[in-house]
Amino acid sequence: MGKRENSLFYKTVKFIVRVFYPVIQVEGTGNLPGEPAIIVGNHTQMNGPIACELYFPGKRYIWCASQMMHLKEVPDYAYQDFWSRKPKAVRWVFRLLSYLIAPISVCIFTHADTIEVCRDRRIISTFKETEARLSEGADVIIFPEYDKPFNPILYDFQEGFVDIARLHYKRTGRQLSFVPLYIAPALKKMYLGRPITFCAENPLQEERKRICDYLKREITEMACSLPPHRVVPYRNVPKKEYPMNILHDADAEKEVGSDEKAGS
Repeated sequence: MGKRENSLFYKTVKFIVRVFYPVIQVEGTGNLPGEPAIIVGNHTQMNGPIACELYFPGKRYIWCASQMMHLKEVPDYAYQDFWSRKPKAVRWVFRLLSYLIAPISVCIFTHADTIEVCRDRRIISTFKETEARLSEGADVIIFPEYDKPFNPILYDFQEGFVDIARLHYKRTGRQLSFVPLYIAPALKKMYLGRPITFCAENPLQEERKRICDYLKREITEMACSLPPHRVVPYRNVPKKEYPMNILHDADAEKEVGSDEKAGS
C-alpha cells in the first residue's frame, strides 16, 4: 500500500480536467470531526468523484468500482452504468465510446487516490485498505447510491459500507463518524452536513439502517434548503429529466412514513 507513482499521462489528464471542470467550493468544513471519517455523498454521475478528487480538502481516498480499473471490464460496466438509457438510435455510439475510454479509465483510476471496491469475496481487501487509509489519518469518500430511487433527489444506498466502522472499532477502539455530503454541480458547490457516529453497542444490521437513513435524510434536507437548482441524479438520464431540488408533499410524507416504520 505504498505511495503510488502518478504517470505523466495521468498528471496531464488531471491538469486538463482541472482547467475545464468548474471550480467547486466546499462549504461546511466545520462539520468534519477533526479525525479520520467516512464521507458519504450523492454520486452525481461522474461529478462526485471528479469534484472530490480535485477539490475535497485534506488527504482523502475515494472508493472506486473495481470494474473501472480493469481493462476488460470497463466497456460493459461503463455502458450499462452511464449510457444504457440513451436513445436507441445513438446507443451504438456510446457502446463504441465505452471501449475507447477503457484504457483512459484504467490509467486514471489506478493512479488517482482511490480504493478499489470489489463486490465479491474480495470485499474484505477493500475494507482492509479502507481501514489502513483511515489509520494513516485520511478521510475516505464513498458514493453508495444504486439503481433504486429513494426520492426525486437521491437514490437508495447500499448499506454494507457501514461495516467498516465495526472493523475500525475492533482495531482502534474508536467509533467512526460518517459525514453527509451533498454535491450540487449547478451551484458549483459541495456541502458537508452534521456527522453521525457509529455505535458499537448496537447490532450491526440496526446500525447499517440507522446510519444510512440519517445520511439520506440529511443529504436530502441539505439539497432542499438550497436555492432552486437542477439535481444531477445518479442515473445518466437526459438533462431535461434532471429533477429540481424540491420535494413534493407526497415525497415528504413517504419519507416520514419510512422513518416512523424504521423507528417502530
